[in-house]
Amino acid sequence: MNNLPKISIITPTFNQGQFIEKTIKSVVDQDYPNLEYIIMDGGSTDNTIDILKKYDSQIIWKSEKDRGQSDALNKGFRIATGDIIAFINSDDIYEPGTFLRVAKYFMKYPQAQWVTGKCKIINQNGREIRKFVTAYKNFWLKTKNYNILLILDYISQPATFWSKELIETIGTFNENLHLTMDYDYSLRAGKKYKLNVINECLANFRIHPASKSVNNVRELFNADRENAKNFSNSSILNMLHFLHNELIIFTYSILKIKNNK
Repeated sequence: MNNLPKISIITPTFNQGQFIEKTIKSVVDQDYPNLEYIIMDGGSTDNTIDILKKYDSQIIWKSEKDRGQSDALNKGFRIATGDIIAFINSDDIYEPGTFLRVAKYFMKYPQAQWVTGKCKIINQNGREIRKFVTAYKNFWLKTKNYNILLILDYISQPATFWSKELIETIGTFNENLHLTMDYDYSLRAGKKYKLNVINECLANFRIHPASKSVNNVRELFNADRENAKNFSNSSILNMLHFLHNELIIFTYSILKIKNNK
C-alpha cells in the first residue's frame, strides 16, 4: 500500500459553513495514506474558518478574496503536488473508498489520463433525489462518446479525477467561466485523451436552495452550449445541444410546478 499514487483534492469555498465539514470528513475519512487536501476559501464571514481550523493538521488551507470559483481552483491546482488531482465543491461529498478505487484504476491502467464514475444527487439533508437524472446521465456515460459529450454533459464533476500529466498538458480552468468551467474542462480533456469510467458511485452532488445549478438553470445550459460550440463546427451537434437543453429545462419546470402543488 506504500506505493499508492499521491492524490491531491482541492475544495473552493465561500460561506458554506452549513455543509463544508461534511465535505471535509468525506475526504479525510477515506484514510487514504498518500493524500493532500487543499481548501481555498474566498474570505468567508460565516463559521467556515472555525471549521477549517478544526482540521488544521489534516488540510492545507488559505482564506483570501478571490475572483470566483475558477480562480480559487487554479490557486489550489498551482499548490497541488499529487499524481492524481481532483476538486470537490464544499457542499458535495465523496463515497467511502473512492480514493483507493481511483488509485488502483490509475495503477492498473497507467495510460489513463482522466477517470470518472457515477455520482448520486442528494438534497441539503443528504437524501438521494432526482434518481431519474442520475440514471439518464449514467446511460450516456456508458458510451464514453465525445460527440455525445458535445450535446450533453454526462460527466459528473465530483466523481472525476485527472492525472498531473493531463493538467500540465491542457492547463487549468478558464477563469472567465463561472458556471460551466468543469464542462469546458471535460471538453478540453476529451478532445485530447480517452475518457475512462469506473462503473461505481464515487461521489454525491448536493442540490440545495443556494445551489448555482438551481438558481441559474437556463443561464447554465446556455453557457454549456456556448462552450460546446467552441469545440465543434457541426451545426447538427449544436442544434441537438440546443434542443436537448430546451427539453431538460422544460422537464425541470414541470417538476418544479408539481413540487409546488
